[in-house]
Amino acid sequence: MRVCLRFWLTGLLFLGLSTSVFADWKLDNNNSIVNFISVKNDSVIEQHHFRNISGSISKAGEVKVVIDLASVDTQISIRDERMKKELFETEGFPFATLTAKVDPVLISELTPGETQSVEVEFTLDLHGIKQALAAKLQVTGLENGGLMVSTTWPVEVKSILFGLDKGIKVLKEIAKLNSILLSVPVNAQLIFVQ
Repeated sequence: MRVCLRFWLTGLLFLGLSTSVFADWKLDNNNSIVNFISVKNDSVIEQHHFRNISGSISKAGEVKVVIDLASVDTQISIRDERMKKELFETEGFPFATLTAKVDPVLISELTPGETQSVEVEFTLDLHGIKQALAAKLQVTGLENGGLMVSTTWPVEVKSILFGLDKGIKVLKEIAKLNSILLSVPVNAQLIFVQ
């Protein structure tokens, strides 16, 4: 009898709370973007992005974002192929994975249009190397119960920390460039839906 009563009271408690508290969020690839900027010959700035991103935020606040590196889009197909082969080496390292832990109360209690600024430490697994980085983010509640997570300041990714500097050197030689900057600013706008 006590077990049944406890179960019934727990059920009432769950019904009284917002459903978003107990929901997981899935990344909406069609409405999300991760882009980065490269600088060549000290002054030529070029913007690139990835077409395929997946990810989730669990009800416990565990965040995972997976970037398909073979989906790099630089607007020049031969450069895409060179980046996949020489820089990212996608045959051996097809994905970059970001993992983090966020406050589940913060994200579950955002009302539509409400915004919260947060700084999050995360782990980036890229090219077989894991590094701890930090991001300044803005999290906004959406009408559909989802979340929009945007960088408010670019995340600097240094190629040497992930063993990508050798690939940049190869790209520089192939394209006969004087220089390619060894660190890139990365920005993201990620939409998560329930």
